Amino acid sequence: MHSMVSGFGLRERSILHFNVADFAVAVERVADCSLRDKSLIVAPLHANRGLVYDMSEEAYRDGVRKGMPIKQAMRVSKKAVLLSPRPQLYQKAMGAFLKELQRYSPLIESGQIDGHFFVDVTGSHRLYGPPADVGWRIRRDVRKQLGINPIWTLGSNRLVSKVASRLVKPVGEYIVNHGEEASFLAPLPIELLPGLNLKELEKMREFHLTTIGALAQLTPNQLMVPFGGRSGVLHALSHGIDDTLIHKPSTQTDIVVGEHTFANDTSDRNEVEAALATLVGRAGLALRGQKKVTRRVGIWLSYCDGVQVIRQATHKTGTSAESLLQSLALLALKRCWQRRTRIRYCRLVCDRLQRQSPQLSLFAGNDTRGIKSRHVEGAMDSIRKRFGCDSIGLGRKYRSPAAENRSQISG
Repeated sequence: MHSMVSGFGLRERSILHFNVADFAVAVERVADCSLRDKSLIVAPLHANRGLVYDMSEEAYRDGVRKGMPIKQAMRVSKKAVLLSPRPQLYQKAMGAFLKELQRYSPLIESGQIDGHFFVDVTGSHRLYGPPADVGWRIRRDVRKQLGINPIWTLGSNRLVSKVASRLVKPVGEYIVNHGEEASFLAPLPIELLPGLNLKELEKMREFHLTTIGALAQLTPNQLMVPFGGRSGVLHALSHGIDDTLIHKPSTQTDIVVGEHTFANDTSDRNEVEAALATLVGRAGLALRGQKKVTRRVGIWLSYCDGVQVIRQATHKTGTSAESLLQSLALLALKRCWQRRTRIRYCRLVCDRLQRQSPQLSLFAGNDTRGIKSRHVEGAMDSIRKRFGCDSIGLGRKYRSPAAENRSQISG
């Protein structure tokens, strides 16, 4: 159950997991102290069929859940205050949290804008004391500097520390000592084990495998019959074995995100592509404004039955050109388009960002098409800055969302 850490030999690892429960709500309460004791729902204000982005613990106890339609959420929690999402503010808070963590370790991984961080503090005891002391100190510093109160857990790997954090929401801490991984996991419901898909969970229920310990009692050969090639992975997970390393974050960790909730659930491909064209236009404007390019475009489709599908398309060198961004988005959408069920919400994510190279092409004079495209984009950007992001777009599929729900972009 030990892991090989590159450059250090065989060593027990210490992984801290920080999780700010209801992150958007926590940030909103720091920004406005009057919201601290109120039930809150974060969701698009101008979307007739908008979905809940986040909610406070009070709203959660009333029955509100992420992804729930706004109208249903407001019926369930009638006293809740409705706030519009501010992803840019949440991204800023994530950056401030990251700076606090970087004082203790260079090995940090985070979610997008969700308040989750994994920190590898293996070997840092000589500088900062035992890993548990580091956890206490970071939470104290974050509460003092940022005003938010994160959950923190400690384990020998990502898997154990993540599961532990699910046991102490909304506040608290949990320490799983080395050698206690399997006994810690054994009595827990199988649903708490990360990395299981819906089909695997259904199959486990059919076999009456309701706890992680019940799964751990089966050998890889026994698991091979129902789960095939996944048997070895499932056996390792059930015993708390996870050799995944925490990697040093890239200096380009920021992202550009756009989202759109349809006025009515739709299965019309043209309508979805039109919404994406709007988001692509906004994303391109944001990227060019930051003088950055993206090497990956992801599409996230949320269906009316709650199922979500995520697919990506990549560009080797990166781009901010609107025509290329649109091609990547359509390719990712094609990979996403797997079901006949109506779509309620779509999301565009541009990540793996890097600075746009200032170096000019050696044969720039021959690149007349590229030069014309950049001139067109520059003119479009000027119009958008003056008259609004949706005042002009590229291609016949582009359609302003004014008649539908408002799209949002952040980054």
